[in-house]
Amino acid sequence: MFISVEVLHDHPLDFREEFQPEVIDLGPDLRQTAPLKSSGRASLVEEHHGHRQLIQDIRLVGEFATQVQVNCARCLEPVTHDLAARYELLYRPQGADAGKEEISVTDVEADIGYYQGDGVLLEDVLREQVLLAVPFRTVCREDCKGLCPQCGKNWNQGACNCPPPPVDARWEALRGLKDKL
Repeated sequence: MFISVEVLHDHPLDFREEFQPEVIDLGPDLRQTAPLKSSGRASLVEEHHGHRQLIQDIRLVGEFATQVQVNCARCLEPVTHDLAARYELLYRPQGADAGKEEISVTDVEADIGYYQGDGVLLEDVLREQVLLAVPFRTVCREDCKGLCPQCGKNWNQGACNCPPPPVDARWEALRGLKDKL
């Protein structure tokens, strides 16, 4: 769904969209397993910069919910996450802030994104919001044992027959310190 500045000139735009899995590319490490539902409102915010320059920002306020699958960071088994979040975003035309001297950025200004052309594609906004909502590191369970570094067997399913890795002699001094403590 394309949210154009031209349409927002007339009136704010309420939206309610549903995207089926694989419609939005979430990258190779994330798989959407349920419809991505989003609703909200887009409006135009006109901002004066100086006496003659008028900036047309797009303000999006909404929420989304979906279900995604990501691999466990230790054993690579799939883990499902239910994601839901609210968002309030401001998009400014690309280049609107160009030419300004370097200044410190406030928390409010840090939330400003930029759009190119005549508007914003809702799919791009939702892709970003979903990726931000996914936990940084996912494990299938806290006591996940991971994979054998030699044969790749999942240690959660049982031990493998690989010999233990050789001990690195550089760590022996620390091992002796541990025994003393």
